[in-house]
Amino acid sequence: MALRHFLIPLLLTALLAAAVGCAVNPVTGDHQLALMSEDQEIAAGRENDPKVKNQYGIYDDALLQAYVQQIGERLAAQSHRPGLIYRFTVLDSADVNAFALPGGYIYITRGILAYLNSEAELAAVLGHEIGHVTARHSVRQYSAAMAANIGATIASIFVPELGNQGGQQLLNVLGGALLSGYGRDHELEADRLGAQYIARTGFESNAMIEVVALLKNQEEFEKERAKSEGREPRIYHGVFASHPSADTRLQQVVGEARKHLTGGTARTNRDEFLRRIDGLTFGDSPKEGIRRGNSFYHRDLNFALRFPDGWRLENNPKSLNARNTDNTALISVSVEDLNRRIMPREFMLQRLKLGELTREGPLEGVRLPTHSAVANISTPYGKRETRVSVVFYNNRAFVFYGTTKSTVEFNNFDRLFQQTAASLHALTPDEKRLANGLHIGVVRVERGDGFTKLGQRSPIGTYAESVLRLINDKYPSGELTVGEKIKVIR
Repeated sequence: MALRHFLIPLLLTALLAAAVGCAVNPVTGDHQLALMSEDQEIAAGRENDPKVKNQYGIYDDALLQAYVQQIGERLAAQSHRPGLIYRFTVLDSADVNAFALPGGYIYITRGILAYLNSEAELAAVLGHEIGHVTARHSVRQYSAAMAANIGATIASIFVPELGNQGGQQLLNVLGGALLSGYGRDHELEADRLGAQYIARTGFESNAMIEVVALLKNQEEFEKERAKSEGREPRIYHGVFASHPSADTRLQQVVGEARKHLTGGTARTNRDEFLRRIDGLTFGDSPKEGIRRGNSFYHRDLNFALRFPDGWRLENNPKSLNARNTDNTALISVSVEDLNRRIMPREFMLQRLKLGELTREGPLEGVRLPTHSAVANISTPYGKRETRVSVVFYNNRAFVFYGTTKSTVEFNNFDRLFQQTAASLHALTPDEKRLANGLHIGVVRVERGDGFTKLGQRSPIGTYAESVLRLINDKYPSGELTVGEKIKVIR
């Protein structure tokens, strides 16, 4: 019995070796497990690239796209896989993020660009993602996961005992061992490679540490802000979230990269980078709608809404949601095309397929076609009484759902639900300017300027001073120097 248990891991190892392939790692030259060829790797990236662009959207600035592509290509030419064609895309997302698909498809959000302060820092982010591609990290992760599955399938055939619960636990352990090390170690390797590539391109490799530091500051601020707003924080996925800038291993790999520096003095190219991002959209995209306090403005659909004071707005691809401070009440808004000339009440019955309607009638004080009623429907809080209001505007049906976590509270909020739906209106001239959103502006510091003063003038409102410090790498207590260029939000 003991002998059989001893032989199981050996049998699994032999079976896995026979069932899977090996390839030479382009970075290390070592043979390693690989269940995906380079052609398959490229095909996977090519297949998923349109999905990424469709999900996030491409940032509408051809000059900025070309600039990022140019920096990326210079780095890729110095990489371990210069034969790949790399495609760099700026995504129209306020998220602070960058990532890579297999085969050379690399993405960086406009959100992270707002926090960078030089070409060298941009190169550090792009170089990090190029490192993931050159070291084939996604292929290695895929291969390890598939190998674990192959091992489970083959071993269950030759060792029937592995089909029971105890055997499954053993396979889970072995599978976990195969997958171990695919987190922080891979991220650190991507940092090491990225630092080499930016040094070979003539940039300051220490920018890698600077990026880690500024994004760690952004992460800590985001966690505090998310906690106060009662939501989950939106955190960058990579090594910048996995270790501090003072990490010994990070300092070591960046230090070693300096020997790859070409051209004598390392460059940062701060002024050029700031010139390129002057005018960059900050925060919400005008194409998706702008949140400002408890109001919402949509440029392309030409409408505005006002939600209850103090409620938190979340703009999702399929709906606009607002929640009260203790998350006990919810308003959700969606927009649907109208295809038939029917009345709002008929729309509720035919398109929304609502059942029995009570407490119904048109919304007060609204000239547009409307109907509002209470129905029992499924909500995030379970099946609840829900105020459903429909407003017809510009051949579209705006559908408002208002509900509460506790049925007892519904009547207390019902009036607010109806007032929110009744607030729908076309943008005024002033609101059209707000609907264009916020943008990065580059200015020189004048005498008397400080973050407190700049924050008071900023349209950001809450957290303005902290945000300005973060995007200028002066968080939490750095000060300004007269004459230096900084980013502001306009």
